[in-house]
Amino acid sequence: MNILVIDGQGGRIGRLFIEGLRQRSAEAHIIAVGSNAIATAAMLKAGADEGATGENPVVYNSRFADIIVGPIGILLANALTGEITPRMAEAVSESPASKVLIPSNRCSHTIVGLSPLSLPELVELAVREVAAAL
Repeated sequence: MNILVIDGQGGRIGRLFIEGLRQRSAEAHIIAVGSNAIATAAMLKAGADEGATGENPVVYNSRFADIIVGPIGILLANALTGEITPRMAEAVSESPASKVLIPSNRCSHTIVGLSPLSLPELVELAVREVAAAL
């Protein structure tokens, strides 16, 4: 199973997700794509099998992923302080992959109805969802 993890800024969400999934299942092939080199490096250090940075790796790998994981901003053009390009958001949105999105009320996007969970708790829920799919 190919899991594409997309993150930006410091890569904290992607790093936490990869660490959590690796503790549960080593069978998944994880491709980490950061919208910047710092995010990619953090996810590779956490145990991703492969890593790449930028718009084209998101567009390319979205076509072949079975599951895409990341902050909900990966669906929104110009999210993550402008790091998600319209082309990236379109590729993720149109991908046939299942999407496991971690909610965040940052970067001028507010998601109402969120439970008051910490980021590590939200990521743990995402890890459980993907682990169950494996």
